[in-house]
Amino acid sequence: MTAVTDEVLTFDEAMEKYDPVLGFEVHVELNTRTKMFSSAPNAFGDVPNTNVTPVDLGLPGVLPVVNGVAVESAIKIGLALNCKIAEKCYFARKNYFYPDTPKNFQTSQFEDPIAYDGSIDIELADGTVFTVEIERAHMEEDAGKLTHMGGSTGRIQGAEFSLVDYNRAGVPLIEIVTKPIEGAGSRAPELAKAYVAAIREIVKNLGVSDARMERGNVRCDANVSLRPHGQEKFGTRTETKNVNSLRAVEHAVRYEIQRHAAVLDSGTPILQETRHWHEDTRSTTSGRPKSDADDYRYFPEPDLVPVVTNDAWIEKLRAELPEPPAERRKRLQADWGYSDAEFRDVVNAGVMSSIEDTVAAGVSAAVARKWWMGEISRRAKLADLEPAELGVTPELIVELNALIESGKINDKLSRDVLDGVLAGEGTPAEVVEQRGLAVVSDDGPLLEAIDGALAAQPDVADKIRGGKVQAVGAIVGGVMKATRGQADAGRVRELILQRLGVEG
Repeated sequence: MTAVTDEVLTFDEAMEKYDPVLGFEVHVELNTRTKMFSSAPNAFGDVPNTNVTPVDLGLPGVLPVVNGVAVESAIKIGLALNCKIAEKCYFARKNYFYPDTPKNFQTSQFEDPIAYDGSIDIELADGTVFTVEIERAHMEEDAGKLTHMGGSTGRIQGAEFSLVDYNRAGVPLIEIVTKPIEGAGSRAPELAKAYVAAIREIVKNLGVSDARMERGNVRCDANVSLRPHGQEKFGTRTETKNVNSLRAVEHAVRYEIQRHAAVLDSGTPILQETRHWHEDTRSTTSGRPKSDADDYRYFPEPDLVPVVTNDAWIEKLRAELPEPPAERRKRLQADWGYSDAEFRDVVNAGVMSSIEDTVAAGVSAAVARKWWMGEISRRAKLADLEPAELGVTPELIVELNALIESGKINDKLSRDVLDGVLAGEGTPAEVVEQRGLAVVSDDGPLLEAIDGALAAQPDVADKIRGGKVQAVGAIVGGVMKATRGQADAGRVRELILQRLGVEG
């Protein structure tokens, strides 16, 4: 069943009347070897319910133990966000009853987060910088994963039954919570996308998370409220839960602004609630009334001691931090030799890290940019995906480029090879062999195609004989068409001129 969309105003109409206020809660799964409070492996994609221990299942008599690496990762994230680090912080039980939480509570932090009072500068496409203030970054554990079966949407509505996988239960999470973000105006959706992209870049750069949004390593809860222009008091907010792509974050914020505006214009109050994002309709639907902190009945976790930090430990971790993202961007632009416009396009397309990985895998910055900004971005746009979500790896681009440089295929044929690889037909070399895509460089078949092209265009042949050598391109085009793009264009040109007795 497809989600039913609400009435909305156009975005411009909403902006004429209302001022958006944003807030984001970004959940980052850490890539520690084991879970937050148990020795169970922290691994994605394993057989369901195999990476669990009695601690993860909340069995009677078990005691949790804090993952020290996760604590250090949390501190590093806090430092990267310019946060203060708590001298002492505590864990708390967040009580709620849901099948993916076997303990019937989540071990989190409430009044005493590990990091607080930070800020991060977010640069938009045109160079405008917004400073987003960070309220807190706290440690907690992830829930299990429910798979709803029998319905058409994959959601619980309409499902016949649900399966639960506790492999994810207990995976270390850092939740990064912003303070209310005011003043973004019509750029609120763009800022939302850029902020989540910046958080993803930071945690990936720190090495504390794989940061793969399609796997749920980074998930965003996007809070939106509207208030009439000139009003200081915030409006009632809604929270769109677990948005897991940059494009979806931008679209979800835009939609909620338009929906809120329509509701307010009708004279109906906004319901404070969670919302679900639907990529197919690019709309949200109602979830549940939003709980306040009191509803979770937080209380201190009695089975865990406080986490106590000291200056020496914090400064040691600070010294281990990689270069900040802004400095990294400057370095990469200088290393790659891109112009300001070229590099800005790369950043805005979200392919900077992909290009960096591809250059590290063994191709030039120019080749990497050609692929990621060209064919891969084109395909991603058609599929309505982020370029990194297409499944193209740096190693694949290296193999394709090697085939091009060796003369075995050309640029046009490389796109057909890419089709085959993404369709699961094998490696680039195997696809070339199986599909018969190798460039034709043998003179026999080329001369046959050339003779046919010359016969079909005698006027062009006469122009070439008369000294207009640039007209040879038309004959080359005919040969390429006859050979389905598999001819060696350089060799074809040479043979055409030889055939016509013209010096090149």
